[in-house]
Amino acid sequence: MYSADDSTRIWEETTGLTWTGTQTTQTLARGATEQFYGTGLRLGDWALRDKVVPIAIDNKWRENNNASPAPFYLSTAGYGVMRNTWAPGSYSFTSPVSTRHNENRFDAFYFAGDSLKNIISDYTDVTGKPFLAPIWGLELGNADCWSTYNTNPDVGPVGRAGHMKTPDVIAYADGARNADMPSGWFLPNDGYGCEYEDLPYTVAELKKRGFQTGLWTERTLANIPWEVGTAGTRGVKTDVAWVGGGYQPAFDGVQSAVNGIEGNSDARRFVWTVDGWAGTQRNAVVWTGDTYGTWADMRWHVPAIAGAGFSGFNYANGDVDGIYSGSPKTFARDLQWKAFTPAFMTMSGWGTTNPSSGYADKQPWRFAEPYLSINRKYLKLKMRLTPYFYTHARAATDTGVPTVRAMALEFQNDPVALGNDTSGQFMAGDAFLVAPVVSDTSVRDRIYLPAGTWTDYWTGKAYTGPGWLDGYQAPLDTLPLFVRGGSIVPMWPQMNYAGERPATPITYDIHPRGSSSFTLYEDDGVTRAYKTGSSARQRVDVTAPSTGTGDVRVDVGALTGSYTGKLASRGYEFALHVAAGPSAVTAAGTTLAKHTTRSAYDSATSGWFFDPADRSGVLHVKLASRTTDTAFSVVATGVTLPAGVPRPRAPPPSRPRAGRPPPTARRRRARTAPPPTPSTATPAPTGTPRGPARPSPTRSPSTWAGRTWSTA
Repeated sequence: MYSADDSTRIWEETTGLTWTGTQTTQTLARGATEQFYGTGLRLGDWALRDKVVPIAIDNKWRENNNASPAPFYLSTAGYGVMRNTWAPGSYSFTSPVSTRHNENRFDAFYFAGDSLKNIISDYTDVTGKPFLAPIWGLELGNADCWSTYNTNPDVGPVGRAGHMKTPDVIAYADGARNADMPSGWFLPNDGYGCEYEDLPYTVAELKKRGFQTGLWTERTLANIPWEVGTAGTRGVKTDVAWVGGGYQPAFDGVQSAVNGIEGNSDARRFVWTVDGWAGTQRNAVVWTGDTYGTWADMRWHVPAIAGAGFSGFNYANGDVDGIYSGSPKTFARDLQWKAFTPAFMTMSGWGTTNPSSGYADKQPWRFAEPYLSINRKYLKLKMRLTPYFYTHARAATDTGVPTVRAMALEFQNDPVALGNDTSGQFMAGDAFLVAPVVSDTSVRDRIYLPAGTWTDYWTGKAYTGPGWLDGYQAPLDTLPLFVRGGSIVPMWPQMNYAGERPATPITYDIHPRGSSSFTLYEDDGVTRAYKTGSSARQRVDVTAPSTGTGDVRVDVGALTGSYTGKLASRGYEFALHVAAGPSAVTAAGTTLAKHTTRSAYDSATSGWFFDPADRSGVLHVKLASRTTDTAFSVVATGVTLPAGVPRPRAPPPSRPRAGRPPPTARRRRARTAPPPTPSTATPAPTGTPRGPARPSPTRSPSTWAGRTWSTA
C-alpha cells in the first residue's frame, strides 16, 4: 500500500495471504522502529511491538487478556487495518507482523492517515462514532443487590441488613447526600438471581435525590419496555451470563439494550458491557470485568483504559477498587485517577471474603476518615470539571478521538511517548496529564513531561519538558496531576449532581501560554434532541506571551445555538495562573475594581484579586451576570507568566512492577453455579460489526477536542 504520491510505501506483505481451511493470515513487513496500537480493551500495555495479542473472548480478565477485543490495529507507519469479521483471532506484532482469524475468508478495511487521530477518526467513520452519554453518566455510578435473591437462600445477600428489598437503596442515596458526596446513578439489582420490587417508587425516590436508576441483566430484556417506559429506568448493564459468548450475539444483545432505552423514552443510550467488539463504542461503555482491588491490578488498568482509546472506545473503565478484595487505601488511589475518565462505577456486595460474611460496601461515602475526605475531594473535582469532560465527550462523538488518551496518541511526534515507558500515565483530554500512583508509596517516579510547560495542579509549580520528573511527593490525598500550558478548562460551580443548581457562574481556569482556544459544548444533557441540532457552543480565545511579562487577553464568544434549559444569562469567573499580578484588568472595555483581600473579592459582584499564595499565583476575575448571547473580552495588563523548571532528558530506568498479580479471578457466575464452558465454535460471518458508514466530519488535527493552541 502506497500513499497518495504513489512512491511512499505504507505497508508491504512479506508473503501472500494464507489459508489453512480454518484460518486466514496476512503477513506484513515491520519497520525498524514501527510501533502498533489498538486491538480493543487489552488488559495491559498499549504499545504492542513484539507482543502477541488475542483477538478473542475468554472472560478471564487478567493482565494481557482482552476484555473487549476489536479486530483493528493501527501503526506509526501511517495505516490501520480492520478485519471485517466476527471470528476470533490473534495478532503477532513481531517481525514480520502476522494477523490471523479463525475463518476461511479475508475481508479487511485499510485506513491511511498522517496521524493516529486521523486513522481512528476514519476507523470510527466505518464502525460508528462513540455515543454521547447523558451528562449524569459522567458521574459516579454504584452497583449492588438491594433485594433478596430469587435462588437458594444459602446463596446471596439473604439476611444482609439494608439489602432486603429494592427500596433499601434509597437509604444509601441518603448516605451519599448526607456525606456531601457527588454521585449520579445506581444499579440496585446487580447480582445473580437478584430481582427487584417497587421499582417505580424506587426510581422516583432516587430521582428526588439526584440519582438515575439502571438495571443489571443476566438473562433477558423482556421487561425493558415497562422498566424504561413506566418505571423510568435509564440504564442497562449486561453480564457474562448473557453476553459472555461474545462476538455477534453479544453485540446484538447490547444493541437490543440500546433499543429498549431509546425505543421507550426520549433518553439517550447508557449501557455497560463486557465482551465488546469493533463498533461497540457507538453503543456502550466497556469495562474490564471481574478484577481485584490490588496494586497489581491497578497498575495494568492504567494502560488498559488509556489504550482502549486507540480502538475508538471513549468510555472504558474497571470497577473502582475491583469487585474482589480491596482496601480503603487502594480504593482511594483507584478512585483518584478514575475520576479523570469519562464514566466510572463502584461494584459492592462481594466483599473480601465473599460469599461468606464480608459483603464490604465500596461506595466512597461508606469509608472512614481520612479516606472519606479524599474520596470526596476527587468526586467534587470531577463534578466541577463536568463541562470540560462533556465537551470532550461531544468531541469524541464528532471525531472518534477519545477523551482518555495514551501519551502516544496526543504526542505522536515525541519518540519517548510512543512506547510503554509512558504507559503508566495518560492525558485526560488535551489539558490534564494524569500519573496515577499504583503502589503503596507516597513518592511517584518516572513521570514524563512532553515538550511545553506543565503546571502542578496542586502547587502551581511549573516545569518545562521534554523530560522526566522523579521524586514527586504524592501522599495518599495527592494524585500527580499536571496542566498543559495554554489550557482553558471550563468548570461548573460546586454541586453533587447535574441539575442540583444552575450552572452559573461558569469558571474558565486558564494557564496562559501563547495563543490557545477552547470551544465549550452544551445541550440538555439527557435527551437525543442534540442529534437534530439542539445544542450551543461558546468559543474562548486566549492570547498571551509565551514567556515573561505581557498582557493576557481572553475573548469570550457568544453562546451560539439553542436547547431546552439554555441559560439566557450567567456569571463568569476566570482563574488565570500567573506568577505576578496585573497593573489593571478590564472587561468589555470597563476597568474592574481591584480587591485587596479574598473575602472582599468573594463578597463583590465583580472585580479582580491576585493571590500569590494560591498555587504559586492565581489572578481571580469575576464579572456580574450577563447575557449569554453577546461576546466580550477580558484583558489583564502586565502579568508575568510562571517560569518552568527544565526536566532532565536522560532515559529512565526500567519500569518497576507493582507486585505479582493475584490468582486467576473467578468468574462472577461461579458464585451461584459452576460456569458453563464458553462456546469455541467459530461464528459464521453472517453480518458486519459496523453499521452504515458515517459521513466523515470536517476536522483538523489542531481542533480535536474543541481546543487549539500555539505557543511558538
